[in-house]
Formats: sequence, structure tokens, C-alpha cells
Amino acid sequence: MSSENERSAEPGAGAPEQLALIRETVRRAKVPRAKPRTWRGAALAEELPVARVLVNKGVLHLDQYFDYAVPEELDADAQPGVRVRVRFGAGGRNIQGGRREGGGLIDGFIVERRADSDYQGALAALASVVSPEPVLGPDLLALCRAVADRYAGSLADVLQLAVPPRNGRAESKPSPDPLPPPPAPEPGTWERYGQGPAFLRALAEGGAPRAVWTALPGPHWPAEIAGAVAATLSSGRGALVVVPDGRAAGRVDAALTEALGTGRHALLTAESGPEKRYRQWLAVRRGSVRAVVGTRAAMFAPVRDLGLVVVWDDGDSSHSDDNAPFPHVREVLELRSAQGRCGFLLGGHSCTVEAAQLVESGWALPLLADRERLRRAAPLIRTVGDGELARDGAARTARLPSLAWGAVRDGLRSGPVLVQVPRRGYAPRLACERCRTPARCRHCAGPLEAPDQQDLNCAWCGRAERAWQCAECGSVRLRARIVGARRTAEELGRAFPAVPVRTSGRDHILDAVPDSPALVVSTPGAEPVAEGGYAAALLLDGWAMLGRPDLRAGEEALRRWTAAGALVRGQDEGGTVVIVAEPTERAVQALVRWDPAGFARRELAERAELGFPPVSRMASATGPAEALAAFLRTAGLPPGAEILGPVPVPSAGPGRPRRPGDAPPGETWERALIRVVPGRGAALARALKTALAARTAKGASDPVRIRIDPPDIG
Repeated sequence: MSSENERSAEPGAGAPEQLALIRETVRRAKVPRAKPRTWRGAALAEELPVARVLVNKGVLHLDQYFDYAVPEELDADAQPGVRVRVRFGAGGRNIQGGRREGGGLIDGFIVERRADSDYQGALAALASVVSPEPVLGPDLLALCRAVADRYAGSLADVLQLAVPPRNGRAESKPSPDPLPPPPAPEPGTWERYGQGPAFLRALAEGGAPRAVWTALPGPHWPAEIAGAVAATLSSGRGALVVVPDGRAAGRVDAALTEALGTGRHALLTAESGPEKRYRQWLAVRRGSVRAVVGTRAAMFAPVRDLGLVVVWDDGDSSHSDDNAPFPHVREVLELRSAQGRCGFLLGGHSCTVEAAQLVESGWALPLLADRERLRRAAPLIRTVGDGELARDGAARTARLPSLAWGAVRDGLRSGPVLVQVPRRGYAPRLACERCRTPARCRHCAGPLEAPDQQDLNCAWCGRAERAWQCAECGSVRLRARIVGARRTAEELGRAFPAVPVRTSGRDHILDAVPDSPALVVSTPGAEPVAEGGYAAALLLDGWAMLGRPDLRAGEEALRRWTAAGALVRGQDEGGTVVIVAEPTERAVQALVRWDPAGFARRELAERAELGFPPVSRMASATGPAEALAAFLRTAGLPPGAEILGPVPVPSAGPGRPRRPGDAPPGETWERALIRVVPGRGAALARALKTALAARTAKGASDPVRIRIDPPDIG
């Protein structure tokens, strides 16, 4: 006789009870377990067994966190901020219930440890902890999230810019112990500015002053930045300085070393190499070093107790990142200042329109010298119209008018002379042949261009211009011509055969030149520093600088000119700058008065009337024509958004580096500009990000690229 258990196991025996048991088992399996304890037989962490992970996938529709179970053996190392490896798409789920994506191991960061998960199902476990070094703190995470939202990008893409690649050898080395705060510095050359000593005093007392600083010409600005950093460190806080290139970083680095001694600051530039740069970055994150100077990527440096952020020469294009989502140093440091309630210093020899807006809005105060000090520090500026070029026989060989010829000759008696020539590769917009007034569209005031050398079209709205006539002089003839730096050097060498000629440009940039007679021909931005300052400077082809196809043409030209003029000796020492450009141009007059802040204020007022950035917010959308049109139809733009264009964009030609916004070689793309009124910039970014995420989630094959606040809308 069989037992009760044996009978129940026979086919058909106890079927209703077994069916009920199976249903109950299935029901229990579907109930989410708030606190997972095992995974595939392995024990999980006893406390906080869930890790919320940011996976390293920059696609917008996956721009959110994912939950993973923490195995017991990884409990100690799997802390917030560390790098991990996870199997994405094999059980790991979106906390909002998103579908699985792909498979395989990918990198990520733990952003939080939790006791439970919002996901209604079983969780995959962390595969491994790459390193127990916590590299992503809550402040850096919040900053990156704010940057991603502002630029309609993904958090993963911003973290790629903010956290440098890991170097195991650098991590294994301990960082030095932090040094005690230095004493508060004396004002030094900050006394030349009306509110300079008060600014330093506020930093030393733990305050958070915000200023737009128009620096006087001369070599003192690195030491003045070092003084502001020293004042901040004396209050027990940290400081961050971002400059446009390695040469400027080297000058500030030397000034900080002189002011603070060694061991108090870190230099973060690409020239340092990956291991040294990562070791310096770790020293900053660990709190061993409280001050940082570096180039663009240093804007995310995790400085402890940040008390001051400094950006020098914010108009330089190097401050705008060429990787998605294309953040700008100035905007990121503004966010850091607001989030961390720390001081903010935006400095330069010139003044951008964005800087003027910060002052006009009251967000920052101006930091200026009085006119008497400015007259002594600045060189004498003289102008000559480029229509007078080579009118006399003595100057014809060198393509110089008599005034410029005399300035070169006199300057060479006491030191080097700088000659600035527009960079090869500038694409100036068309201008009137007679008076050099830029040719603009009658509909939107955009720059006119002639792609086929015949028909005129607007580069902004795409409208054809069939009967252009100069609004200033009535001429109907246009011009577009530049003589490059190499040819200029050859011509000057023939004109002054006994004087050495040095060149500095893209292929070979000089850092410095000795204080001896020489001609230094340089492209904008590559001017070397002269010991004791240049005796004179020539700024050639000014009309070409002003004729760039860009809303910022005048602002950028003035920035380039003041940067060169600041390297020349002051007027008291006989320093002279001759600019070959029409004297009536507004930017030229601003240079003569050395009044970049006044020029920026007037530009800001005009842009406010026309609805141009930075008063309005603008975004560019670029892609194949059909894809771009479909994207704009479904983008859900905020009310009042205005679309300019679309217009064709150039493709990257053979041998030319591809810039953001260029079409791939052989493809035809278009670009549209989307403009909104002040106060709707965040809504525009959200709408574009949402539309792009939806497009990506549907697997659209044709790309559409978004850039918020494009630096070049010409």
C-alpha cells in the first residue's frame, strides 16, 4: 500500500491542490522583493544591497540611473562615486521600467547605495568594482547634471569630460598631506583697480564677490590672478583658474609658484601626460591640493571647499568644448559659483558681450582701472585706412602705408616689433569694395556669402540677395581677400633685410622672444611674449578681421587686437600700435580709446534690439534635410520660438579638420537656428532634448545634432 505522499505524486492525483500550489509560487515570484538577499545563489550585501548606477551610455533616451544588486564580496568597495563594470541588458533595469538595451559589460559609476529598488523585478548584480577610489562626489555629480540639462545633453557625456581616464599607477601613489592656509597677500598691483583691494579682502574674509575684470595692458595679470587665489586660500577655501591654452597656464603656474611656493596648487593641462595629470587630479579630489590652474577640462576639477572660480579671456574659442554637449567654460563656472556660493572672477584684456550682460544684470560688478592709469599702461594707438596701403614708393614693397612703415622703423631701434596678420583659413564674409562695410541680409541682418562665386545668399536665413547695394556708400562691388602671415613675413624681410624675422603660428608657436630688434610675424592668438614688451606692433588687414561671417566679428577683432596691444610697452615707454583698418569702424575706435567694456555694452544694447544672443537664447539643429525637417516638426518648441533657415552647411573637405556642425565628407546637410526670448532657454533645451531622445529611442538612422548657444552662428 502506497503512502500518502506516493499517492499524491501519481499522475492525476491531487491535481487541484498542485495547480493551486503552482499558481501561488508564480504569484510570489512576481512580487517585487524590496531587499534582495541572493543572486544566482550568491549572498548580497547585508545593508544597502542596491547600487544605483550611471552607465556609460551617452544616448539621450538612456539618460537616467539603473539599479543593480551588490554582491557581498563587493560590499566594501562598491561605494558611491567609484567606477564599476555592469552587464547592461542582462537583468539590469531602468528605475523607471525602461526596456533592456543591448548586452555585455560596460563601465559606470555608483551614484547611490540604497536599501531597496523602485524596479518591480529581480536585479542583476554588479560585475566588478574597477577601483575603490571614489572619483564622482555629490557636488561634481550635481554640477554635471546641471550642465547636461543646460546644454540638452546626457549626463554620461558630461562625465566623460569631467572625470579623466583612470590610471592605476597614479591611484596607487598616496597624495601628500595638505598644507596649512597661507597668510592673506598684500594687494600689490590690484591697487591699480578701484575695487581691487576690496575684492581681495572679501575673498580673504570668506566672502563670495563676483566681478568682471578688465585687466590693464602689461605683464601683471598672472600675478594678479595668483593674488586672488592666495587671498582665497588664506580663508581656508579652494580656488580654480581656467585659461585658454597651455602657454597661459604656464604663466599662471609660475605666478602661483612664486606667490604660494610649491605644493599648494595643481596644473591640469593636456601637456602633462595622462599619468601625471590624473595624479594631480586625484590630489585635488583627495583635498591634498586646494588650488588648480588648467585649461578647458579643468573647469570640472573637484576642488574641496571651493571659494573662487576664475576664467581668463572667456572670448577665446578654446573655452568652448568640441565634444557633446559642447559646454562653455564661462557658463560652467557660473553654475559652479551659483551652486557652491563661491566667488567668481571673469578677466581679460577685452570684454565679451556675455561679460557685459553679467554686469548689466547686476550679477557681477565691474573691476576697472581709472582712465589715467589706463592711459599710462596702454600703448599709443594710431590708425590708418587700408585704402592708403603702399601709396608711396618707399612703402610699396612691404605693403605698408607710411605711418606703419615709420612705426616699424622707429620700434626696431629699441626692441622687437610685433606684426599681427589674420590667420590663414579665415573665411571673411563679403564686404563693400569701397568702404569695407560688411554685406548683410536685408531680412535678418545675417552675413551674405557667395558659395558659387555668383549668387548672394544669407548664411542665416538662406534668402537670396539679387540686388545688393552698400547701405553706407551705395557701391555695388564686393571684395574678399587676405594676405597670409607667411607672405607678409617674406615682404617684411625684403623691406628690412638687416633685421631677423621670426614667425609664430599654427605650425610653430613661439612662447617668448628676446628683448632685441626683430620682426615677429604672428597669427592672432599665437603672439609670443617679448621680454620687456614689444616696442611697437602692427595690426594688418583689419577689415578681414572685421569681415568674418560671425555675429561676433567686431567683438572678436577687438579681443585679438587688445591681446596683441597688451604685449606692447606702455605709452610712457614709447610703445605704439598701428592698426591698418578703417578708423570709423566701431571696434577700431574702441581700440583707440582702449575701451573694450564700452564696446561690449554697445554691442549688448544692439543685440537686445535685434533679439540676438546673449539677450536671447539660441540653439542650432544640424542634419540631413529630411531628418532635420522632421525633427523640427515634432520638437514641441516653446511658444514664441522662431526658426531661422534652414540653410546648407559646408562639408569637411579633404585635409581639413572637421568642426562641430560640419557635414560628413560627400554629404549635404542643413542647419536651422532656433531662437527664443529671454527666460525660455531652459524650456528650449528641454524640448530639444526630449525630441532628440524620442528620435534616438525609435532608432532613427539619420543623425540630427543639437548645440545650445552655438559660438558661431555666421
